[in-house]
Amino acid sequence: MTAAPVLDPQRTALLLVDLMDRIVALPLEPRAGTAALAAAKELAATFRRAGALVVLVRVERPAVAEQPPGSGLVPGLLRDGDLEVVKRTLGAFQGTGLDERLRERGVTTLVLGGIATNLGVESTARAAADLGYDLVFAEDTMAAFTAAEHEASVRLDFPRLGTVTRSTNITFA
Repeated sequence: MTAAPVLDPQRTALLLVDLMDRIVALPLEPRAGTAALAAAKELAATFRRAGALVVLVRVERPAVAEQPPGSGLVPGLLRDGDLEVVKRTLGAFQGTGLDERLRERGVTTLVLGGIATNLGVESTARAAADLGYDLVFAEDTMAAFTAAEHEASVRLDFPRLGTVTRSTNITFA
């Protein structure tokens, strides 16, 4: 992991992926979903204090009459001023209008976290990189189904797309 760049709160957004009760409760590694959630909540509070945008992404299963229990965001996570995005694919950009909403706000840098590291977070990150966003990965706000999956993303893939750091290293100008 490396030091995070000093971020401009007017041009940076925090994207937290799939922090929903039913996903946070899964058996995850290298940390429990509750530990990733706690770090994500602290980071979201830091973003809000700085006046930076917080984007909370949750998944809905397509073509079902009713979503499974626990499909909403973890209670209390969404705050006034945050942006909630509902996705129906692995990543947060396909068919959601997220790119347009971020560009309207002048966002050029994304800080990513959520569950699962190698699925929703990585899919979102790859699309964001293709769209030209600068990326920072808050490693301690993520978890996956196995430690090996998490580590592959964090040690092999994410460094090729952006900066990998801990949430406590992220600061604003």
